[in-house]
Amino acid sequence: MTIEMPPDIPSWLTRSAEPATDSADTLTRARALRRAMTVTSTPRQAAVLVLFGGSPEPAPDAPGGVPADAEVLLTQRASTMRQHRGQVAFPGGAVDPEDAGPIDTALREACEETGLDRSGVEPFAVLPKLFVPVSRFDVTPVLAYWRTPGAVRVVDESETERVVRIPLAQLLDPANRFVVRSHLGYQSPAFQVDEMLVWGLTAGILAGISKASGWDREWDHEDVRDLETALAAVGMTL
Repeated sequence: MTIEMPPDIPSWLTRSAEPATDSADTLTRARALRRAMTVTSTPRQAAVLVLFGGSPEPAPDAPGGVPADAEVLLTQRASTMRQHRGQVAFPGGAVDPEDAGPIDTALREACEETGLDRSGVEPFAVLPKLFVPVSRFDVTPVLAYWRTPGAVRVVDESETERVVRIPLAQLLDPANRFVVRSHLGYQSPAFQVDEMLVWGLTAGILAGISKASGWDREWDHEDVRDLETALAAVGMTL
């Protein structure tokens, strides 16, 4: 699915619609895995809202023009959930039959999870689906600009522990970036922010957007840490 880029989306966000990929990054691996796997049943469909807020004016001295107040909305799943417990994620979830498409799914789920007022949100891109083998979901990332930011909160504690607006300056600080690797060999980019570890598909999407948009600052790609150790450092577990 494609949508026309609204003409007044901030220039610092427009390049995020085509995340850069290479043969080793998380997004490329997720797409290749979906093509290579023999799926015995049709994957379930889901969508996530990748919501950025911040000044519409770019910062001339910052990489990619990211303004000082730029932020992204993230959630932390409840530690009691059966799948992906405690993980940091974008708001989102499974498609309902009544949804008009992935944009509607992403916005509806974000409203249900965070109390977001969707009238202040302007979607501007829909990225290709990414397959998540653990849950067997095809996930569609929906990029949006938070034109009129409002209050957000945890709506249902049985599903979500935290709803946070993470400053991009903090997320993209080279001191907060590294790579995690599990004992099974799975590897992904990671961000350690606000006493949380962002990894897996969420981190892969953020890393791809940052690279494509020119937001990256030099960070140590050779800093590879054990996933369970990195999670334990912020009080999280697999």
